[in-house]
Amino acid sequence: MKLESMKPNELLAAIGDTPLVEIPLVKEVSSTTRLFAKLESVNPGGSIKDRPVARMLTQAMAAGKFENGRRLLDSSSGNAGISYAMLGAALGIPVTIVVPGNASEERLSRIASHGAELIITDPLEGYDFALREAHRLAEERPERYWYCDQYSNEDNWRAHFEGTGREILTQVMEQAGTLPDALVAGVGTGGTLTGAGRRLREARAETHIAAVIPETFPGIEGLKPLGHPGDIVPKILDESLIDERIPVTLDEAVAMCRRLVRLGLFVGPSSGAFIHGAMKLAAGGRYKTIVTVLSDTGERYVSTGMWKRG
Repeated sequence: MKLESMKPNELLAAIGDTPLVEIPLVKEVSSTTRLFAKLESVNPGGSIKDRPVARMLTQAMAAGKFENGRRLLDSSSGNAGISYAMLGAALGIPVTIVVPGNASEERLSRIASHGAELIITDPLEGYDFALREAHRLAEERPERYWYCDQYSNEDNWRAHFEGTGREILTQVMEQAGTLPDALVAGVGTGGTLTGAGRRLREARAETHIAAVIPETFPGIEGLKPLGHPGDIVPKILDESLIDERIPVTLDEAVAMCRRLVRLGLFVGPSSGAFIHGAMKLAAGGRYKTIVTVLSDTGERYVSTGMWKRG
């Protein structure tokens, strides 16, 4: 019996419209603040990256970017790479991903399982080196690769403006009876902060936007420690949106993940960083309704040791 292939539109339709969950931990620092977060691990690729990748790929297909067998090329610390590989397999697009060697084994295995080509760079060189390597390959082999470049692709932030931000406004209004007065996000490519931030500011001009900033080393997977010499600042990042930068260490992020899992929320370190940052923001007592995102699933980090028993 011949099995029918997956219908790509069904997979694409499963992306977005994720649940908004309330985080009760915020009551420890403010009895008057409500904290909400979008649970992005329920996307088919397990992370928020499904949103921009779906839009970037479908727009590129419509523009004929993959004619004559050209491959999609991009760099990723893992989550976008999974989304590229998954949707590439569904849409019949060959995919090459440049990934820093410190990406978790779960991410690397998931990317490879979908049939994508992996180019792994020296982990000591960091994520920006992987990005530069993707640039180099794109320039050297334009006939082989279409370079998606999520750092400068306008469809990245637009996916969050039209999807994530719109959903936040609707869901927070439904649950809290008001619009959020603060957004906490991070900067990987800048897509979430820029797209969702612009949508929230459009609805409420005084919305406070805080960016979580990790330490340079060991850092937090998926987040950039902006502000250091040589750091590549994403072209799509609208820094004018950022009202406040909240430093968060990896230890603080992991500690928060271990608290969230006791609430049934099994998430990765960037999510822990966002909740930690949101708690800091709430402690000031100024913001009554804060929203953030839980970017991915904690299952993606078992090999890192963050979930060791005992």
